[in-house]
Amino acid sequence: MINIIKSSFVEQILGRLYALWFREFRVFLRERSRLIASIFTPVLWLFVIGSGLGSSVHLSTGANYQKFIFPGIISMSIIFSSVFFGSYIIWDRKFDFLKSVMVAPVERITIFVGKTLGGMTTSLVEVAILLVIGGFIGIHISALSITQTISIALLLSFCLTSLGLAMGSYIESLEGFQLIVSFVVFPLFFLSGALFPLSNLPNWISILTKIDPATYAVDALRNAMLGIANYSFAIDFGSLAAFAIVLGIFGGYSFGKMKAV
Repeated sequence: MINIIKSSFVEQILGRLYALWFREFRVFLRERSRLIASIFTPVLWLFVIGSGLGSSVHLSTGANYQKFIFPGIISMSIIFSSVFFGSYIIWDRKFDFLKSVMVAPVERITIFVGKTLGGMTTSLVEVAILLVIGGFIGIHISALSITQTISIALLLSFCLTSLGLAMGSYIESLEGFQLIVSFVVFPLFFLSGALFPLSNLPNWISILTKIDPATYAVDALRNAMLGIANYSFAIDFGSLAAFAIVLGIFGGYSFGKMKAV
């Protein structure tokens, strides 16, 4: 009897998570312009910055600069799409969708996890498209590197989607959210080593890079795709997992304290 009750409870939770995830994913599929825009910016950076600076930058590792920044461009796509995912809380609140969900017999943590899974899925779709584009610039990946890339992409997306949802929980206007997010996504991106090696940096910048979760994602992706890294994959994965736990707890707490109206 107890096992039946537990099984029924788990099925209810999974059903609610699926419904929330599917809703977020359908919204993403309907907004084709959003998908195009999320891919256009990273591709622009890859070919314009990669080709422009690549003609004058010579890395000590001997790697081609365009290939060197490719893992960083993937991280860039995840950073921007995941953090900005928090803006959908504001839209949901404005159109009373969030209020209708909040009054339903669904725990807030379930809503938070469902939305987080939606953000992770959209990021994974963008990463898959970028990996196909990477093949045209000579990025060769094996089954192991694909597995490593997916795991890192999901972890980074969980970290930053949680952060975006936490920020959206405290901010009521879309304009205010966009303004504050600019002070988050650009430091996350530029301090991650996406565009330059992290060796021989000034001490104060080096410290900032170490507290940036995207640093470990870029390093792990570069290790998986190019065999170039400052840390081992295990260290990168463990550090990113620690950030995911902390930001997940913070995001869940913030979402739980949020007002629906």
